[in-house]
Amino acid sequence: MLEPVRFSTYHGGAREEGLLDFSASLNPYTPEWLDDMFNRAKELSGRYLYWEKLEEELSELVGEPLTVTAGITEALYLIGILAMREKRKVVIPRHTYEEYERVARIFGTEVIKGPNSPEKLTELVENESIVFFCNPNNPDGKFYSPKGLRPLLDAVEDKGALLILDEAFIDFVKGAKSPEGENLVKLRTFTKSYGLPGIRVGYVIGFEEAFKSVRMPWSIGSLGYAFLEFLIEDGFEHLKKTMPLIWREKERMEKALDIKSDANFFIKRVGDAKAVVEALKRRGIAVRDCTSFGLPEYIRFSVRKPEENERLIKTMMEIGI
Repeated sequence: MLEPVRFSTYHGGAREEGLLDFSASLNPYTPEWLDDMFNRAKELSGRYLYWEKLEEELSELVGEPLTVTAGITEALYLIGILAMREKRKVVIPRHTYEEYERVARIFGTEVIKGPNSPEKLTELVENESIVFFCNPNNPDGKFYSPKGLRPLLDAVEDKGALLILDEAFIDFVKGAKSPEGENLVKLRTFTKSYGLPGIRVGYVIGFEEAFKSVRMPWSIGSLGYAFLEFLIEDGFEHLKKTMPLIWREKERMEKALDIKSDANFFIKRVGDAKAVVEALKRRGIAVRDCTSFGLPEYIRFSVRKPEENERLIKTMMEIGI
């Protein structure tokens, strides 16, 4: 008999049409070449696709060897195949992205939850354990510099453990720098920074041969292939143009709502988060209930375009937030 795994799979993003969606933390500005990309995907859909050349070109653009994956989610399951079948212990911060725990449970791995502080989390690192850390963290948007992560990196190397650093939102952090280390795997995605969650394209830095040995063939399909073609040609110009717009709006929202974040999203304590989510939904706005992060009194919302952010600010003030 095959039994289902009982665990939540809801990660945000409005599931009802017609809502102004602040629940998904995405770049609100999509690339100018979007229509051309879809036309190219249509051309590619009639054949099997191999992206080794594109992977090499992307590696040159990023400046490091990498493994292309169908977003960070595929990478997490590849980590399960590569490392969790050895029944290592998994260390996870208490308030963070729930998919780390879900993957660990699927592979039958013991999960240990600890503080969100990298320095305090070091106390839980054991020999050959796997440590997950999201930087900037989801949902609070806190970003740690390489210096701030150093205690955790040192503990991982001393214990022969493995640090999985999820950098899904690092493109949104102004002046962000990423650490280096031997026992380190870095996960990145384009679905957030290009505002295209349905594209499912990301990459892994570290242990390239291992990840490529278990990666599913053709996992990104014609749309992901076309996206990579246009992305490489674009050379990250889209990010250079749109990130300053997001940073400017983020600062305005911080002042208006008395909030702070290093990323493109915020959390705010509102009491009964579910009630607030419903109140905003009735006014045509979707925000994220943070219960799945272990924060039932908080909501999470992202930075969108100026007129949309203004609507959110006014609506939150109207309902007493």
